[in-house]
Amino acid sequence: MLLIAPVALAALAACGGPAGHPGTAATTATAAPGSARPTPASRPATGFRSPPSTAPRLSPVAGRLAGKDWTSIPTTRHVVALTFDAGANADGVALILATLRREHAPATFFLTGNFVREFRASARAIAGAGYRIGDHTITHSHLTQLSDAAVRHEILGAARQIIAATGADPAPLFRFPYGDADARVIAIANRLGFVPVRWTVDTLGWEGTSGHVTASIVIARVLSGLRPGEIVLMHVGSNPVDHSTPDAEALSAVISKLRARGYAFVTLDAIAR
Repeated sequence: MLLIAPVALAALAACGGPAGHPGTAATTATAAPGSARPTPASRPATGFRSPPSTAPRLSPVAGRLAGKDWTSIPTTRHVVALTFDAGANADGVALILATLRREHAPATFFLTGNFVREFRASARAIAGAGYRIGDHTITHSHLTQLSDAAVRHEILGAARQIIAATGADPAPLFRFPYGDADARVIAIANRLGFVPVRWTVDTLGWEGTSGHVTASIVIARVLSGLRPGEIVLMHVGSNPVDHSTPDAEALSAVISKLRARGYAFVTLDAIAR
């Protein structure tokens, strides 16, 4: 079920935790339950340095990957992609990274340009740990309301900022803020070399306890949407009102319960396979 935040507060929450909503050539990790480890991307894990060029690789998307905002991984395998949007704040990053590291679980993080600028240490920690990174625009705007040129600026500008800050190229993974997409903006993203990826289930963790969302509700929503190729939308930030982080708090149980049902974890690179 695709849920789009209807109000400004929800919008903020959607992209970083309750403050940010609905992510590089990093390697997809697809090991069996209990053994999957995120493989470091082709960038230094420490001592971050910007590459000679901060321009993303541009190769227009064609064929079966084009023209869609993907809501699941096309597979019959029992795999799930854990994805985290990062925009408003980084309050849950430390716990999320610690949990993923302890559980040896790969994940994909979608970063905004504003996030990598304001929370550079957290963005570098995510990239340095080898997790797959995707593009989530500069400012988390509704792209369907912008001109073609402004859409291109939001996508390419974020990619350049991500590369400059972390050394990680987010191409070809892209997520529309709020899941706000239509044929026009999908085509623009494809021409720029990006494959838009939405989600199968939104945990609603960004609503926080003030929105009556707890870790238990996050877990229940993930399990209720379980299917081969499920894409789970979570957030790295806290609710801007109550500062709660249900997604970060639920992550360990989410991983263990999915593994108990025979599921392993992959990054969104699995879509292209």
